[in-house]
Amino acid sequence: MGVGAVTGGPDAGASIDELVELVPDAAGVSRDEGFAAFMAGSQAELLRTAWLLVGDAHRAEELTQHALVRTYGAWPRARRDPVAYTRRVLVNLRTDTWRRRRREVLMAPERLPDQGREDDGGVEQRDALSRVLGVLTVRQRRVVVLRYLLDLPEVQVAADLGISVGTVKSTTSRALARLRAELTPAASAAGPGQAEWRR
Repeated sequence: MGVGAVTGGPDAGASIDELVELVPDAAGVSRDEGFAAFMAGSQAELLRTAWLLVGDAHRAEELTQHALVRTYGAWPRARRDPVAYTRRVLVNLRTDTWRRRRREVLMAPERLPDQGREDDGGVEQRDALSRVLGVLTVRQRRVVVLRYLLDLPEVQVAADLGISVGTVKSTTSRALARLRAELTPAASAAGPGQAEWRR
């Protein structure tokens, strides 16, 4: 995905902020150069985050595309910490999407996005991860993804989700209790099947 695919060109209803950003910043980096560098270094991570939030490779790509469009539009503010900004947009877009689509179905593990590195368990680990995330509520899944899979501190998770640190802690506690219950041998005995993600 190139910058042109995300931006739609400079004439697509550019605001004053966007027009100002056509001028290089103090470091001599133009808006497009800065955004292109951000995309090159962060797109795979953002795509994986999106997949962890929605459980579907195609919807993850769509969600990432929309988040990048919004990040580009807000580049004067977003460029200070574009990964955190885009991650917040992903979470917010994911919530908006959930409100329109009340149920989600996971894709087959072989269709999941590549992590960019080989894992010992490969497909089996991704399948197990997708199934266990599928039992959590939307809020629990968002907290678990940001806190444990992206390894963010509780304060950053709270800031990204717009909730208190206390809410992060209590949601994490409930999510981990649910995961422990799900991962016991009795719960696992039900066998594999296509997981339906909870609301």
